[in-house]
Amino acid sequence: MKQKTTFIFLLPWLLILILFWLFPIIYSLLLSFTEYNVLTGEAKWIGLSNYFELFKDPDFWVALKNTTIFVVGTIPFTTIFALILAVLINQKIPLKSLFRAGFFIPSITSMVVIALIFTNLYAKDGYINFLFNLIGLPTPEKGWLLSEKTALFSIMAMDIWMATGYYMLLFLAALQAIPVELYQVSDIFGASFWQKLWHVTLPHLRPMTLFIILINTIKSFQIFVEIFIMTKGGPLNSTQTLVYLVYEQGLHKFKMGYASAIAYVLFFIILVFSLIQMKLFRMRKALGE
Repeated sequence: MKQKTTFIFLLPWLLILILFWLFPIIYSLLLSFTEYNVLTGEAKWIGLSNYFELFKDPDFWVALKNTTIFVVGTIPFTTIFALILAVLINQKIPLKSLFRAGFFIPSITSMVVIALIFTNLYAKDGYINFLFNLIGLPTPEKGWLLSEKTALFSIMAMDIWMATGYYMLLFLAALQAIPVELYQVSDIFGASFWQKLWHVTLPHLRPMTLFIILINTIKSFQIFVEIFIMTKGGPLNSTQTLVYLVYEQGLHKFKMGYASAIAYVLFFIILVFSLIQMKLFRMRKALGE
């Protein structure tokens, strides 16, 4: 009777899991081996042809390059800035709650709203160009998002600004979980701020750092909304990313099988990156011990 009651309570969650997670995952995997016609609903089995075509597609390699640049170029800065802010806010400073809320607000604001705001800021006659001109710095002739040299880096800068506050709070929670006694003992032995940071704080932040890097990696590889709102993959595919390529191939060109193949390649890329990161952190922990 107890098991039946437990199952009844779990049933709504299980149904949601099956209908909205397991079924789409399995169905899209099957689609990746077919040539699927959206209009007629017919699917022709073609085996690995979508995957072979994918690796010969120059658009895929451009999207992979841009996505990798985004991931590698944002994660270190977001992590370091979040850690610095968390350490500073964890000190006894006035208006600590105000600063904490101020840094966190961008991360809970709608991405669409922020993307639209930054689109205007990055425009040719936007506020950023106004400030740059005021101090005599060069600016892109057509605006930051219309130059293939600056478009992707502009979106990366916006993403770093938006995400830092969220990861700051995670670091702050981990900092406040460190036993105070460790710092008190360090004070007795005359340890400086930097010595306490290096030998006490950072080792205890290792699990949280791994968690932050993992979720940030997954999130960064899946970047879409910013690209969709701000550049549509342009100019000249300079901001084309893998998820946007999935959207373009699936919903614009109606190549659902091909789009599913791209999505599964992205899934395995994220999986490999995550496993590598976990392995590296375990090696560092073993060396530290």
